[in-house]
Amino acid sequence: MPEGMFPSALSGTLLAFDFGEKRIGVAIGNTISASTRPLVTLNDEGNEQRFAAIAALLQEWAPAALVVGLPCNEDGTPHELTRLCRRFADRLKGRFGLPVILVDERYTSASASSQLSDAGIRGIKQKPLLDQVAAQQILQAWFDEPGAARVV
Repeated sequence: MPEGMFPSALSGTLLAFDFGEKRIGVAIGNTISASTRPLVTLNDEGNEQRFAAIAALLQEWAPAALVVGLPCNEDGTPHELTRLCRRFADRLKGRFGLPVILVDERYTSASASSQLSDAGIRGIKQKPLLDQVAAQQILQAWFDEPGAARVV
């Protein structure tokens, strides 16, 4: 699928990723119900371990596409993590051959922290959940406004 084209017939399970240099949050959702939920946080720092864990998730959930949060500065301009995230998205596409959709992820970590605080999970107790809740919000943002996304 050429970059920028939107998969209009996309249907089924989607996996979403909140990419970070130390952790990757993963969420799962379904296009039919537009429901999302946090799934797991990958803590492995080595690329091979990360991609092996992702491969296992893909085998288990058989997603139709992958959604990756694209971090930017507040004004929308890219920064170093933007470049690393695009590289991660390109690797996902190259390794697994699935459509990869990039979604603006500004404010998702702050929003995820607020959501966890509202649920009574505060401080250090948020750490194991924060990235996967951020991934859930990235996926929900795509469900809410799919036309704003870019396909890798």
